[in-house]
Amino acid sequence: MEIPTSAVNDQACQRAQNEALAALVDQYASSLYRVAYSVLHNSADAEDAVQEAFLRVLRHRDSLGEVRDQRVWLIRIVWNVVLDRKRRQKTRPETDDVDELARVLPATGLTAEDRAAALQHHTHVLACVEQLPEKERQVLQLSAFEELSSVEIAAVLDISESSVRSRLFRARNLMAELLGHTRSLR
Repeated sequence: MEIPTSAVNDQACQRAQNEALAALVDQYASSLYRVAYSVLHNSADAEDAVQEAFLRVLRHRDSLGEVRDQRVWLIRIVWNVVLDRKRRQKTRPETDDVDELARVLPATGLTAEDRAAALQHHTHVLACVEQLPEKERQVLQLSAFEELSSVEIAAVLDISESSVRSRLFRARNLMAELLGHTRSLR
């Protein structure tokens, strides 16, 4: 019994799509996690958001070949997932996941005292970021944490590039004020 050529081609196409999806997960999962965590501030929720984003990609895997910039496309998907989750929750727990913060801080070559100071500074900077108005905070997170360009941020947030630049300018100025203000209180 001979297998029809179309069935063999379909299987090969399916296998290629699965391999492409696996490559996307390998390449971008940690970056998407950072985006989700920067908004949700909870490890489990960030992991769930990344999984949900990849499930959405899986549902639309037939259009993977049409995507010009996969990184920006994936970040936009996870960004929308995260915002959907926040809208549904309406409240966000204000507890810091200190274990997660400690995991991402550099630990080599630092004394325990230096690590504690770095953790305290890191927590303080994140708290200042959280004080920013939402529009400025979103742009700063994507720029500083994910190192996206203005063009990429505009694509993720679906706004103009000039809006990105002006929000980023305001965010940086507000951060300078917040960090300068707290520095003068010490």
